[in-house]
Amino acid sequence: MQTTSSRATGARIEFYRKTGKIHPRTVAGRYNSLRWAMVWITQIVFYGACWLDWDGRQALLFHIAERKFYLFGLVLWPQDALLLALLLVLAATGLFLVTAVAGRLFCGFACPQTVYTAIFRWVENKVEGDHLARMKLDQAPPSLHKFARKGAKHAIWLAIALWTGITFVGYFTPIRELLFNLGPGELGPWEGFWVFFYAGFAYLQAGFAREMVCMHMCPYSRFQGVMFDRETVTVSYDARRGEPRKGRAGAMTQATTPVTAKLASTGQTAAATRGDCVDCSLCVQVCPTGIDIRDGLQYQCINCGLCVDACDDVMTRIGAPIGLIRFASERELAAPKAAQPRAPMLASLRRPRSLVYVGVLAVFTVLGAWMLANRVPLQVDVLRDRNALMREKPDGSVENTYMLKVVNMLEEPRAFHIRVEGPAEAHIVGADVIHVAAGSVLPLPVTVAALPEPGKTGVQPLQFEIEALDGEPTHVTERSSFLLP
Repeated sequence: MQTTSSRATGARIEFYRKTGKIHPRTVAGRYNSLRWAMVWITQIVFYGACWLDWDGRQALLFHIAERKFYLFGLVLWPQDALLLALLLVLAATGLFLVTAVAGRLFCGFACPQTVYTAIFRWVENKVEGDHLARMKLDQAPPSLHKFARKGAKHAIWLAIALWTGITFVGYFTPIRELLFNLGPGELGPWEGFWVFFYAGFAYLQAGFAREMVCMHMCPYSRFQGVMFDRETVTVSYDARRGEPRKGRAGAMTQATTPVTAKLASTGQTAAATRGDCVDCSLCVQVCPTGIDIRDGLQYQCINCGLCVDACDDVMTRIGAPIGLIRFASERELAAPKAAQPRAPMLASLRRPRSLVYVGVLAVFTVLGAWMLANRVPLQVDVLRDRNALMREKPDGSVENTYMLKVVNMLEEPRAFHIRVEGPAEAHIVGADVIHVAAGSVLPLPVTVAALPEPGKTGVQPLQFEIEALDGEPTHVTERSSFLLP
């Protein structure tokens, strides 16, 4: 069995504690079912989204070679970096809202580290057996049986990790092209590097690092403390109901646990009615990070709810009400039972701090929608020819040369009309109608001629106007300058 000693009595701050390998006990319950539902949803999306097609191309693709982000019918270019930044701000604000309302709920149910650790542990459980069998196998001397079990487990882990690496790179290189090149070994150097790097990363993180990532490597577990308050709903132990503990360790628990010490200070003694906690330690045995939730709020807790499932099962078997360990806020646990909210997460969402996050999400969502609605699918850059500032023609006109870069952001070919406004009789020399292929950049040298005007010399303002001749109405104006003698 796992060691279940309480660690709340330590008065010193520990940044790292070396522990043995944790073998969590499997548990059934509503939160475990919800957790596995999230595993299925996230993995179906991750492994499946890269195979979706949209108008003859991959529906979701960060195409590095083309410098485009394909999001179903939307194609974002480097010029749309502000939209991508806005998307990241929305994701971060959403995470802050979830943390303020329900603590590390994302960590327990949707974080890739948690998800892949759960998958790898499921494989480990199927190949090596339950937590007791795994501990026994780890302690057993080398043998053919041990080698076969461990070898089969690691082979499956490596297969999952390799497919994860292929899928990850498939969001940056078209997945079908990637697999076609993978067969004959024709992967590019960078594609090959990232496939095997990410595969190795997933293998090490989910197979070996596991809870150490959540406890020591992930910065989110460290700075979450500044986002918590008395209204934040987290997995909590109801000490008022559970203490003093029953069971074989009841007397020791009453004497050494900080919670019972607090009860004693208020005049309650060991003669008081024992609490509902039977000190079975199942809440510790099922915890993926190996903590004792009865010691109070700890940064290692990822809010997965598995200890809630284990405790509810014990309470049901002994005929006590469930909820000794539950999702609750500090304020709820301190309040009389009659004053405790029926929906603590909803109550946490209604407070001003959470509403501020909701307001920020709403503002940025509206801003993003407005930017998308007013996005012009045409980008024009105008550069002067530095090698020839101006040319004077025999007819008295003056010519300036420019390089236009016309970016057609739509996935269809388009025709555009170019005209200029500036000095007297300014006009395009040559054709003023251009055709730009779908989703491409057209570098276009343009010569502009104009007549000198009395009293006007040197640099004069010039304006290029590019207007679409087909498709949705599109008009872009770019300013430049015209040099007169």
